[in-house]
Amino acid sequence: MFLDELTPFVQELTRQPIAFIGGFTSGLLRLNLNEDPLKSWLDTQAGAPDGGGDNFPPPPSDGPQKISID
Repeated sequence: MFLDELTPFVQELTRQPIAFIGGFTSGLLRLNLNEDPLKSWLDTQAGAPDGGGDNFPPPPSDGPQKISID
């Protein structure tokens, strides 16, 4: 029974060991991934543009907008 509970843990560890260990370590150290210098390092590792990594358009400043769906 105890081994059944560890199966998902071991499967993720074997699929992507470096990413898993990095995430596990950052969780143990209670690091915030949205703070520098960790965020800037993650952005460079992921190949994100210098604009901050968010590729979302800015939210509209006016209230609700009308859209048409074809």
